[in-house]
Amino acid sequence: MNINISSIVEGYSQGYFLMAGDDNELDWYSSNQRTLIPLDDRFRYPKSLQRVLNQERFSVAIDRDFKAVCEGCADRDSTWISDELMEIYLALHQAGWAHSFETWQGGKLAGGILGITIRGAFIGESMFYRITEGSKVAMVKLVEHLRTRQYVLFDAQMQNPHLERFGSVVISSGKYKKMLNEAMMRDCFFSNEGFKKDLSTDERR
Repeated sequence: MNINISSIVEGYSQGYFLMAGDDNELDWYSSNQRTLIPLDDRFRYPKSLQRVLNQERFSVAIDRDFKAVCEGCADRDSTWISDELMEIYLALHQAGWAHSFETWQGGKLAGGILGITIRGAFIGESMFYRITEGSKVAMVKLVEHLRTRQYVLFDAQMQNPHLERFGSVVISSGKYKKMLNEAMMRDCFFSNEGFKKDLSTDERR
C-alpha cells in the first residue's frame, strides 16, 4: 500500500477527515458543522469523575502502545476504522503526525484517545476504554496537556452524548476553518522523549 503522508496531512490541515464507509471504502469527508472540545473554562466533566482523578487510579502515557490504541478504537460492532485506515494511522504515527494519549492501570492499557496533530490542532479520531473511566480520565488529562502545550484546537469531529458531558460545542464549518487556520499558525509540539514515558500529575503541570 502506497501512502502519501504529505497529501494526507494536507487534507486534514484543510478541514477534511478520512473515514471508511459502509462499503469499507476509504474516502475524504467534511461536515457543515464541527464538534470541538473546548480548551478554555467551558471544558467540564462529571463530578463523579473528580473522585476518580483524586484517587489517582490511572497513570498517563503518550505513544506507549499506539497500535493497541488503534486496535481498541477499531474494536466495535460498527467502525469507520478499516484495515486501510489502520495502516494510514500507523504510517502517520511513524512519521510523527499521529499520537495516542493513554491511561494505564496495573500495567494494563485502560483506555486512550487517538488523534492527528498538525501545528496547533489536535484532531481527535477516536477513543476507547477497557477499564471503566479509562477514556474519561484520558480526556481530562489530554485537555490539560493541550493547554500546557498551548494548542488552539481540539477537534472531536462529530457530537455525541458522551462528548456533551465534557462541554463539547458545535460550530459552523466557517468558524471551524477560521480556528483551524489560526491553529496552523501556531508551532506546538505534542510530545517529546520525556512525554513518551509515563507521566505523573506533577510532571504534567
